Amino acid sequence: MKLLHLSDLHLGVETYGRIDPATGLNTRLLDALSALDEAVDFALQERADVFLFCGDAYKSRDPSQTQQREFARRISRLASSGIHVFLLAGNHDLPASPSRAHTMEIFAVLSSSKGHTLALENVTVASRPGTYLLQTHSGPLQVIALPWAQRRALLAKEEHKNLPLDQMNQRARDIVAAWLQEEYRNLREDIPAVLSSHLHVDSAKFGSERGMMLGHDIAFLKSSLYHPYLDYVALGHIHRHQALSEAPPIVYSGSLQAIDFSEEGEAKGFCLVEIDPSKPAGRRAEWSFHPVESRPFLTIEADAIPPSPTDALLRAIARYKIEDAIVRLKIKVAEDDRHLIDESALRKALAPAHFVAAIAWEVESTGRPRRGLEPGPGLTPAVALRHYLEVRGTAPERAQTLQEYGERLIQEAIGQETMP
Repeated sequence: MKLLHLSDLHLGVETYGRIDPATGLNTRLLDALSALDEAVDFALQERADVFLFCGDAYKSRDPSQTQQREFARRISRLASSGIHVFLLAGNHDLPASPSRAHTMEIFAVLSSSKGHTLALENVTVASRPGTYLLQTHSGPLQVIALPWAQRRALLAKEEHKNLPLDQMNQRARDIVAAWLQEEYRNLREDIPAVLSSHLHVDSAKFGSERGMMLGHDIAFLKSSLYHPYLDYVALGHIHRHQALSEAPPIVYSGSLQAIDFSEEGEAKGFCLVEIDPSKPAGRRAEWSFHPVESRPFLTIEADAIPPSPTDALLRAIARYKIEDAIVRLKIKVAEDDRHLIDESALRKALAPAHFVAAIAWEVESTGRPRRGLEPGPGLTPAVALRHYLEVRGTAPERAQTLQEYGERLIQEAIGQETMP
């Protein structure tokens, strides 16, 4: 039995993107869809039994029609090929108001004449906690679904109101742990079982999702995710791929694309989980991580070294592969040399990048007199003023005007000092 485990697509993130002239879509949307296509193609090639998506299909709770269309095309392709698609709701998928539809709801199978707008065979939508028995080509699979735990839903009782935040979080942890224990008791030992959840485990290392949270996170204990019948725990919400345990495997697949520079250098992809039903419960699964093409984020740190600081920076840029990357340049420069740098030359050198996020300057004080300002008989006020205007990079015409006004003021001051 083969499962593909992935999460945190976040369609709609357009930061550091631009409009693609061929499609009219933002290139960051195309990046995410391309990564999703890699996962879909892999699932079809491997003849996977289950495509297990662990939440956050979109950035917004109200995705655009284009984002919904593109996601639906991929889900339909999988489902029509006989792969069971399991869609778990994440924090970005659930509405702010319980009366509103969530982003996954259109994929729910029609249950009545007043059903949802889109019905697909082989698609299960889990927006509420529960245990599902999926019938796959390789046999049955038990899936315990724990979507994003909304604090207001967990703590709706009057007794929980007005509690301090730490007590509210502890009570929420207790409620979820008790619910999981009840679901564990109903598991069958003879059928493979996985837990699918979108949550923050206390021992996980964060990525860019910290800046995308829609409210305060509740950190759940890793110990609450253990049970001897569980063969694999598939997690979403944390964008950094990581395994928290191997017995059973407790794994964050991570996001399919980096969101910002906090994820620079991280591999992005999905997990292939292979389950052997003939093995003992809790030891049936083996998994592997499969990276996808992800738009790289690249930070270039360079020193503006005299006597030709611009050339030094250009050499530093040339050492990196910047084509199609999202780049930021951090320059360390002495304050005396800042005006010597040709920023237009730097931007020209960075032009092959997909997007230049920033050129940041770290200007260091020299801690010594400025060149040309050493005390001496040649250091007149007029000379000092001329040097100051040069260091500031003042435009020549404006510098000439200021120099003339300055010299008049200097002469007036000298005249006043010589008056009796």
